[in-house]
Amino acid sequence: MLKEFKEFAMKGNLVDIAVAFVMGAAFNKIVSSFTGGIVSPLIGLVFKSDFKDQKWILQEGVVDEAGNITGEVAVMWGDFLTNLIDFIIVAFVMFLIIKGINKMKKKEEPAPEAPAGPSDNDLLTEIRDLLKK
Repeated sequence: MLKEFKEFAMKGNLVDIAVAFVMGAAFNKIVSSFTGGIVSPLIGLVFKSDFKDQKWILQEGVVDEAGNITGEVAVMWGDFLTNLIDFIIVAFVMFLIIKGINKMKKKEEPAPEAPAGPSDNDLLTEIRDLLKK
């Protein structure tokens, strides 16, 4: 059983998937830092506040003595929009990668045509001539 597990774990596809997963997680951190550190502040200039903190308050909360707001109900649309921008960037980069990979693949050459043999009429004519002899 251990031998079978080792064979399963070391298959090429599984190792490739594991490497892709780790690289995807690292790429996600890069994109998140890009949108959080560059895109959000630039958009935040328009709203005059941190873009991720933008929200639509449905119900006001109560401020306790420690200064924390409790009981607030809000739609965190700034955070959602930041995550949506992250997704679009990742999807676009993946599109470019797949497009590049497909371009690098060799185009399959069409199969060579079989050499043309004699037609049915030629074969029938030859058979007829052989039978006449």
